[in-house]
Amino acid sequence: MNKFWNFSSNEGEERILRLEGTISDETWWGDEVTPAAFQKELLSGSGDITVWINSPGGDVFAAAQIYNMLKEYPGKVTVKVDGLAASAASVIAMAGAEVLMSPVSYMVIHNPATIAIGDSEEMLRAKAMLDEIKEGIINAYEAKTGLERAEISHLMNEESLFNAKKAVDFGFADGILYADGTVMDSLKPIIFSRVVALNALLSKFPAPQKPKEQVTGTAYEELMADLNKLKY
Repeated sequence: MNKFWNFSSNEGEERILRLEGTISDETWWGDEVTPAAFQKELLSGSGDITVWINSPGGDVFAAAQIYNMLKEYPGKVTVKVDGLAASAASVIAMAGAEVLMSPVSYMVIHNPATIAIGDSEEMLRAKAMLDEIKEGIINAYEAKTGLERAEISHLMNEESLFNAKKAVDFGFADGILYADGTVMDSLKPIIFSRVVALNALLSKFPAPQKPKEQVTGTAYEELMADLNKLKY
């Protein structure tokens, strides 16, 4: 199924494309977002475009191709996140001249991952590859946000989830849709952690109460008197 819709075909008018689903270099089920399919829709007309994103991410190399297509596009590119721009989809979002978040949308950034099989040398090569890919992703985030690379790296290490306000606060987005010019409070990012989430869930259940033990022993005054006797 084609996941892109062109709502305006008149020459010079703004066009609307929807980027929905997993990002992949090729299609298996018919609903993936591929560079070839995206390019076909992107170049089917001219004028400014708005790209709506709702995607969990996917192939980082396919996302890089789509990012480059949008950066090279001669018209103005506005990105609007209406659900989720996670992982590789967040990289594509950085190509927008203006990035706007729905007040109920989210953005997720994290370290790249892969599957590797082999000996220790193969594992080291896989790690080196992931490190280089991470640097490339940071390039896109840095160009949009202006944040220090070390801070971006830390946010990726922590698998950070941003709501709309926090995405704007950190520079990953430029504004919030339907906000009517309201100034949003600056907040720190939510750090997505499975351990924290599990602990938060477990905290909802009261810990079993141990029966109070009866306190017995020597009174404080008696103990002090005995200790004083031991002084040299």
